[in-house]
Amino acid sequence: MRILLTNDDGVNAPGLELLEQLVRPFADDLWVVAPAEEQSGTGHSLTLTRPVRLRRVAEKKFAVAGTPTDAVLMALFHLMPEARPDVIISGINRGANLAEDVTYSGTVSAAMEGALAGVRSIALSQSYAREGMGDTVPFAAAEHWGPRVLEQLLTAEMPPGTLLNVNFPARAPEEVKGVRVVRQGIRDYGRTRIVQRTDPRGYNYYWFGLGPSVETPGHSTDLEAIADGFVSVTPLHLDLTHEPSLSSLAERFAPR
Repeated sequence: MRILLTNDDGVNAPGLELLEQLVRPFADDLWVVAPAEEQSGTGHSLTLTRPVRLRRVAEKKFAVAGTPTDAVLMALFHLMPEARPDVIISGINRGANLAEDVTYSGTVSAAMEGALAGVRSIALSQSYAREGMGDTVPFAAAEHWGPRVLEQLLTAEMPPGTLLNVNFPARAPEEVKGVRVVRQGIRDYGRTRIVQRTDPRGYNYYWFGLGPSVETPGHSTDLEAIADGFVSVTPLHLDLTHEPSLSSLAERFAPR
């Protein structure tokens, strides 16, 4: 199996190094093409107004001066044009990508770009307790449960235009309760907080805070699965069309 790895934390990120270790037993041909620097929160952005530079780090390992989307495109259309990967895996991200995070996440967007190109694509993220952690993120849950998850997902049937979003909970491996396949959740956007502070020169600055999660019957979302101590697996698709609205909107524009 030919596998391409990428991420949004940068080519030297610990999560990407761990991902290489986890994937090697499944790969006959392993490539790494990732951003040269951290690109968290860049979403599905594409570099169009400046040149994109490519640097060879090692055999089949490259750093791209651009976004995760740039990295995937560079891999597919420049480095591997004659033999595309069978699978693209993005991660392991430092921090969870749950609910509406998927619209901001460079990690998930790299997998989206793979899905657009018709390649089986998976995004992996490790949740962590942010209080007092700084940049130190324990990847123990991902390290232990990652092989079990990948063994199933690398051969799972995936319809065209879909991708898989996987999150590991912020728990010790022995405390993880298992794997749940769940839908994408949503936070209470109306209760988002903006915290205002003042710097030493008297200028205001702001921090954005996330609203609380919306609970669902049976705890059926990725937010709740992670909170309950499970690995969450969520199938996503690229078609954003809201099917129920098609007919009602069409009626408004029908000839009278």
